[in-house]
Amino acid sequence: MKQISSAQNPFIKELVQLKDKSRERKKSGTFLIEGVREIELAIKGGFQLETVLFCPELFTEEQLNNLTTQQLNTIEVSKEVYEKLAYRTTTEGVLAIAKSKSHLVEDLVFKTKNPLILVAEAPEKPGNIGALLRTADAAHVDAVIIANPKTDLYNPNIIRSSVGCLFTNQIATGTTEEIITFLKSKNINIYCAALQASVQYHTQDFTKPTAIVVGTEATGLSDVWLENTTQNIIIPMQGEIDSMNVSVAAGILIFEAKRQRNFE
Repeated sequence: MKQISSAQNPFIKELVQLKDKSRERKKSGTFLIEGVREIELAIKGGFQLETVLFCPELFTEEQLNNLTTQQLNTIEVSKEVYEKLAYRTTTEGVLAIAKSKSHLVEDLVFKTKNPLILVAEAPEKPGNIGALLRTADAAHVDAVIIANPKTDLYNPNIIRSSVGCLFTNQIATGTTEEIITFLKSKNINIYCAALQASVQYHTQDFTKPTAIVVGTEATGLSDVWLENTTQNIIIPMQGEIDSMNVSVAAGILIFEAKRQRNFE
């Protein structure tokens, strides 16, 4: 088994760039995964792992053998090297290099004729994206689509804040126009969370093929969504402010749809 003890090792320097730079992740088509649960979920989600790095002071070879039955290239690293690569302060001593997926809208495959989809337009904060993915996983939606993405999906903050739900959801990205065209081609109703010409969300029938579309708190949805909506919907607000966190709003709307579908 290969061992690396120096943080100045050229390969380790490349991995630091992979961790820190979206450009490097896109160029190489790979990204880093940190933590046992996240690695296990990535394997279950069909992601291909290239290499596993572990620190024997934190993660034993026995644990490594229990992690996966795949025959993987493994590298033992010193604690200094591991801490250089790790993103979290409390960590488990294991990292994996994985291959990215393409996430094209046209590659989405629904297992049901009555899909429920969460669409988020231009979410930027990794924490919000992670929370949206956790909500989508909890509701077991058929897909999450991100329109006009502002942040690289494989940003370590997204992986961390999603607690691995980046790997449990079927995810696609594309332009707003591409996504609207796709949804219409599949006869999926489009319900936009918006203030204009809206009705209270619980009055609508989400039991048919449905896309719940949310925008950012700052700017909301772009006009093209509002021009192509089946119906704009609103969550009635009873406090002093007129908006809520996008992931909270998405959770309310998605779980209303699940309630109407008897949580199927």
